[in-house]
Amino acid sequence: MIFLKNGTWIDWQTLEFRKTDILVEEGPDGKLFFDPDPERTEHITGIDCSGKFITRSFANGHHHSYSALARGMPAPKKNPINFSEILQFIWWNLDKALDPDMIRLSGLVTAMACVKNGVTFVIDHHASPFAIEGSLEILAQAFEEVGVGHLLCYEISDRDGLDIARKGLTETATYLEKRQGLVGLHASFTVGNDTLKQAVDLAVAANSGIHIHVAEDKSDEEDCIRKYNIRVIERLESAGALQFSKTILAHCLHLDDHERSLVERSPAWVVQNMESNLNNSVGFFTSKGLGSLIMLGTDGMHSDMLRSAQSAFFAGHNFDSIDYGEIYRRFRNIHHYININGFSGDAENNLVILDYDTPTPLTGSNFLGHFLFGFKARDVTHVISDGKLIVESGTLLTVNEKEILADAQFQAGRLWKKMK
Repeated sequence: MIFLKNGTWIDWQTLEFRKTDILVEEGPDGKLFFDPDPERTEHITGIDCSGKFITRSFANGHHHSYSALARGMPAPKKNPINFSEILQFIWWNLDKALDPDMIRLSGLVTAMACVKNGVTFVIDHHASPFAIEGSLEILAQAFEEVGVGHLLCYEISDRDGLDIARKGLTETATYLEKRQGLVGLHASFTVGNDTLKQAVDLAVAANSGIHIHVAEDKSDEEDCIRKYNIRVIERLESAGALQFSKTILAHCLHLDDHERSLVERSPAWVVQNMESNLNNSVGFFTSKGLGSLIMLGTDGMHSDMLRSAQSAFFAGHNFDSIDYGEIYRRFRNIHHYININGFSGDAENNLVILDYDTPTPLTGSNFLGHFLFGFKARDVTHVISDGKLIVESGTLLTVNEKEILADAQFQAGRLWKKMK
């Protein structure tokens, strides 16, 4: 049990403020007990939260931990001039060079960055085409070592040949036998009909869903029309990929009105990744016609969901139908996705404590203004995951951060050398 004393509770759904003490129960289904009987807490050393705010921790709807060792890497052999070349000369060059040691360190540093930003649950989309076997379990263990809940998938693709696609399917099937997860696909333009069918069949058999990049760039739609004479969402719908409430469609930038109506009528979820889209110059997200099942991710750019929400709002209100309440709803929608699909790792005992010094009053009525224009990841002082304290006063308690960062720098050097 963790005892939080003298804090201000912010209900993440109603935005009700409440001065209270909270007893936090440990475990994957742990509960919160407000203003507990003193007899229950007299032998517990509490955390003084005076002047601080306590609320539900954050979660990331679309991440790429495999990119964690890319920061500062040498320039590619050719300067990319479009999205296809960004993939070819940067990301596909990187993922081909990954080995198990690099994957483990990528998972550890991603998980560390997440929790220090208040994120305790991550939906991750992994790729390592020449180190597939066991890669998802390596990532799962790395996330759990730090204390991060997860929903993983392997990015199955035909781009490196059908043998590697089959290895991706096998890795996914093996992982789903013992872990919660999704059936990952790269994107329509690198996935043939046979692989797509096998992925959907696996999702049915494993009671899972598909996690795929959709129309991130116009070239994805153009390829689909050229090869199949239909658009991407039409192809996915025909293959059965939209039938699952667990399916996640990342990006969805270049859909036409008919595709948007297919998404809206389906139980599938859309994940918005504004900063990645800006970085790759692929276009701007708009929710028009997509329905309400939209959440936020970072697409491997970073692990700060507050920043992701703020960026999505600042760019999005020029292109999207969005206001303060809508961006906060998208920020928190991932909890509903996790809950309705029965995934574990994101119970109510996942919390952040914010030490937010504000020059203006913060109340339930103006919370959203502070959320967009005030809150920063640096305000996160304590993080509780599954009822366990994993960050205290900004310091990780579960792992040795300095040792892991030193190991990561060594693995990054190995990775960059292989990429040459």
